[in-house]
Amino acid sequence: MKIPFLDLTGAYEELKAELDEAYARFMRSGRYILGKEVVSFEEEYAAYCGTKFCVGVGNGLEALHLIVRAFEIGHGHEVIVPSNTYIATWLAVSNAGAVPVPVEPDPRTYNMDPGRIEAALTSRTRAIMPVHLYGQPADMGPIMKIASDHGLKVIEDAAQAQGAFYGGRRAGSLGHAAGHSFYPGKNLGAFGDAGAVTTSDPELAERVRTLRNYGSRKKYYNE
Repeated sequence: MKIPFLDLTGAYEELKAELDEAYARFMRSGRYILGKEVVSFEEEYAAYCGTKFCVGVGNGLEALHLIVRAFEIGHGHEVIVPSNTYIATWLAVSNAGAVPVPVEPDPRTYNMDPGRIEAALTSRTRAIMPVHLYGQPADMGPIMKIASDHGLKVIEDAAQAQGAFYGGRRAGSLGHAAGHSFYPGKNLGAFGDAGAVTTSDPELAERVRTLRNYGSRKKYYNE
């Protein structure tokens, strides 16, 4: 007997009636971009993560990249990233024009080792981007302390950790903002590519909403 590592069609069959009804409702709405279904998801997912805001985006890379841009991190800046991660973590930084600076993992967890972060900091460092790898949150307590001491932002890469807890709080609510991926093979997978940003910072949430829509808050006006 062969047991597949991932069975996406099995998940569909289990929820077929509910998913088919939702698909039909969505198709009949005629609103295929940023409609009420997205708004409902954003509200529910923010509540689930324990943040004030959620902004739906195209995928996990876009989520991280838009956070970096919304924090005005770019050319001449550096962001601390894990050396052990999927390439999207690094691309979110380099695509904004900043430089990813790798920090080696803790061999017990394979997550970023907080004890190695300070040695990697420079006057150009603007943020730390820990990854919650394989569903296991990074050691956020000391990471947040380092960030506070040096005036840095903490951007969680929560692509593999939906629902995971650290200190009684869910991944996605532990830093200043978090990027989530709903790629079909992720812990919480979509039927297609998808992503989201969670944060309790109203200014950041509004900037990400604007950036995801070509700099537009009002139709045909682009900042």
